Amino acid sequence: MVKIRLRRMGAKKAPYYRVVVADSRYPRDGRFIEELGIYNPCVNPAEIKIDAERAKEWIATGAQPTETVRALLKKVDVL
Repeated sequence: MVKIRLRRMGAKKAPYYRVVVADSRYPRDGRFIEELGIYNPCVNPAEIKIDAERAKEWIATGAQPTETVRALLKKVDVL
């Protein structure tokens, strides 16, 4: 199953995330199919940049966003 999920990057106690499309069997920070954007919760307000067109295409082809990514996609009006 293909999922749209967060991949943790950054330093200890200072994370930022990449929004990626990955097979659900791969580890969280492991192999992925495509990078869709970034999410940085450490700045105020939180920085969210997502390629809306590609995200819509992946969802149309059956990729399931995780709960956190679903919330982010709602904030940037993809869902």
